[in-house]
Amino acid sequence: MALNGEKEDVSRAIVHVLKEGQKDTFQKIVSELTPYEISRHYRGLPRKRRILFLEWLSMDQLVTLLRYLTRNEQLRVLKKIGSVRSTELLELLKSDDLAHLLSDLPDKEVNALIAEMRDEEKKDIRKKMKYPKKSAGRAMISQYVWVHESYTVEKTINKLKYFRDFADYLNYVYVINDEKELIGVASYRDLLLSEPDEAITDVMTTDIVKVHENTKESEVAKMIGRHDFLSVPVVNDDNILVGIITADDVLDIVVREANQDIDMLLASGKEIDFHTKPFVATYKRLPWLILLLFIGLVSGSIIAKFEATLEAVVALAFFMPMIAGMTGNTGTQSLAVVVRGLVTEELTMKKTLSLVFRELLVGIMLGVVCGAVISVIAYVWQGSFTLGLVVGSSLVATLIIGTLAGTIIPLILSKFKVDPAVASGPLITTINDILSLLIYFGIATMFISKLM
Repeated sequence: MALNGEKEDVSRAIVHVLKEGQKDTFQKIVSELTPYEISRHYRGLPRKRRILFLEWLSMDQLVTLLRYLTRNEQLRVLKKIGSVRSTELLELLKSDDLAHLLSDLPDKEVNALIAEMRDEEKKDIRKKMKYPKKSAGRAMISQYVWVHESYTVEKTINKLKYFRDFADYLNYVYVINDEKELIGVASYRDLLLSEPDEAITDVMTTDIVKVHENTKESEVAKMIGRHDFLSVPVVNDDNILVGIITADDVLDIVVREANQDIDMLLASGKEIDFHTKPFVATYKRLPWLILLLFIGLVSGSIIAKFEATLEAVVALAFFMPMIAGMTGNTGTQSLAVVVRGLVTEELTMKKTLSLVFRELLVGIMLGVVCGAVISVIAYVWQGSFTLGLVVGSSLVATLIIGTLAGTIIPLILSKFKVDPAVASGPLITTINDILSLLIYFGIATMFISKLM
């Protein structure tokens, strides 16, 4: 069967072989697909065909499939394949992937999922689950190779060969002493360029970049990004090596964090994608929208308070949407800059003040340019110089305030160890709407005698 056609052709072929019970043909089709393509076709299947699809996948194919599914989809797969296969599948998962999968689940569900696993595996999982969420301890894996400081280069290489099943993680070998403390690290290159009888202590690097088991995932990602390492060792309070975090694990962390930040920036809830059911998507979005709805009512009360001003100069209403919209937009832009910067930068007082001052200047320049433009438009449109002055000056003030709000609010949240992305775009926009209306009608009220 030719598989060079479009996605729809392959999907139809998969549905056909599942319907007709052609397992050999199914395996032929799947074997020519990448793991990502397998996950994409799985998601596109009618629900009644998914169980057989999973049943016909090999265990290795199931492991790779899980990597491309959301956490909720992974849990649904485990339920569909039954307890025997799910136990085998869980034992094949990397420890960090397993810890992420089981995070936030009730103890009863966790115990049910790992009930049939080996005692050693269960002990390892429970130990990992005790680490704080989003910590290096949760993200680390145990597939690494260490050698004693008494080893030679030849003996080290032989041990690496023995653990060839860890090939994906054998970028470095870690050297420990009698107390199991991490004292050095050597790369493949170091070993290949050394003599076989040379002591590993003469080859290893003692200037080790390492992380503590309670270090935040985001800090680990920054560290690997700065040093371009393929992996970093994880140690406990006694400097004992307890695991490693690899670059591909960091990529998973960065993607997860980015998705969560996007969710919070848009106030859309977690893990909503093309395949989320309407009821679930509604349930996850509704709390934010209800909150913003009540905050938005404040805007209505402000307009009611300045009802006399608005009745006296009806033309003021023409510029309300523009004032509120521009303020919200500039606040969201500043918010995006700050959230992105906090991921890549170490925040110090000097950097914080520099950023706030820069955004203040940006707000002033944006306000002056946009304020001048809208003043001219208001004057030409309504034939009132005073109205142009009120609208223009209001926009200058609100753009400055909006830019500062979008900058300062996430910085304050970050200072108090709260994810700055929770200062979501809609929240910043709503707050800026309130501020902009207060400023706009406040200035308009000051000039009401000249506007009439």
